[in-house]
Amino acid sequence: MAAFIAIAALLCLLVLAVLLRPLWREARGVAVGVGILTLLSTALLYRLEGTPQALDPAVRHAPQTLEEAVAQLKTALARDPQQADGWALLGQAYLRMDNPAGARDAFAKAARLAPGNADILVEAAQSRALADAGHAFDAQALALLNAALASNPDHQRARWFLGVAQRQAGNNAEAAATWAPLLAQVDAPTAASLRKEINAARAQANLPPLPEPAKQPTLLTVTVTLDPALAARIRLQPEASVFVIVHQPGGMPMPVAAQKHALSDLPFTAELSDADSPMPTLKLSQMREIELVARVSASGSAERQADDLESKPVRVTLPTKGPVALVIAPGP
Repeated sequence: MAAFIAIAALLCLLVLAVLLRPLWREARGVAVGVGILTLLSTALLYRLEGTPQALDPAVRHAPQTLEEAVAQLKTALARDPQQADGWALLGQAYLRMDNPAGARDAFAKAARLAPGNADILVEAAQSRALADAGHAFDAQALALLNAALASNPDHQRARWFLGVAQRQAGNNAEAAATWAPLLAQVDAPTAASLRKEINAARAQANLPPLPEPAKQPTLLTVTVTLDPALAARIRLQPEASVFVIVHQPGGMPMPVAAQKHALSDLPFTAELSDADSPMPTLKLSQMREIELVARVSASGSAERQADDLESKPVRVTLPTKGPVALVIAPGP
């Protein structure tokens, strides 16, 4: 940086010497004053509007490792410690580096700078629990979670962790009440697991279990078969699965509804309802036109693989008059 300043000053002096040469002959004092004022003004302007930190060797190259990125981020935060997002980013980096104490301190600073940001408040609370030897949510973490819910009552992670903190404190009835609103916000499989947690908390509070949810009416019936020519030569691992997937034509990649079956279930009939919708905000009952496909996944994963076998997509309009037939056949 010193070399840069010296070179910049020399260039300024050379330019001024050329520009002020006529004035030097008539009024040297004025020329000197103009030169000094110009140099000072230039230095002040660069200080205010320039980027002197760009001269720092530590930030002149892209970080190659997480440690280098953390070092650069810490340098930036030392210059401007009022960056809530910067402290939150540093906290996430510390979590990846398995440094829960560092993450706790970084998220605490972010939370102080952004007291209305529910995401940051939840991260601050969770990092405090991770830094604790028993992974317990202390009183400060509890206050952060309550503040997050006050800022955003629909924040699912804040509500979940608040319930966990209440159970840790032995307040099982409060935990069950805190978790209950999540049942309407999550997909059916998650709701089923959450219901078990709520009922366990209610049992410890000597409360009866929640009433069983009403069975969702069947909106679509699908028959899935395997082409005989394919069945004679197919060799799949035991973990292979069959997925029945419903998409909105021209819509988002996320399915409107899906079911998973074992390969040994073939042929089978699947009855789909809103309970099979993975997204609470997009349900099968809201659809008019849909596209269906049955997929055999050798790995058992719902994500499509290159060697998966599929039926031809079938587009139908709801409600259908009868079952929709899907046949898994060899590719072209």
